[in-house]
Amino acid sequence: MNQADRRALQELLAAEKVRVQENIISLRASSGPVAPDDAIGRLSRLDALSARNLNGAKLQDARSRLVQLERALAASDGPEFGFCRECGEPIPLARLRLLPETCLCVICAAES
Repeated sequence: MNQADRRALQELLAAEKVRVQENIISLRASSGPVAPDDAIGRLSRLDALSARNLNGAKLQDARSRLVQLERALAASDGPEFGFCRECGEPIPLARLRLLPETCLCVICAAES
């Protein structure tokens, strides 16, 4: 991987980190407790509780992705960045552009 590709991936990681952080703030606001008087009827309250649970799961996924992005950003200057942690082969640049936080090639990711 050349320096220009590395810098572009670092910028992508940083931008994605900001986007995920903003998403976490939004999800945190929408996954709070549902007040009993917020709903018009029983079904509306169940819908609100269901939406809260879904947003809670999305929040957990976003937090997990944020950790992965931060880990990848910290490792992006290292010699192992861009190489599969399992087989040691270079991860294709197209895959890194789609999932900049990935540390596995497609083959190893499919096997795990």
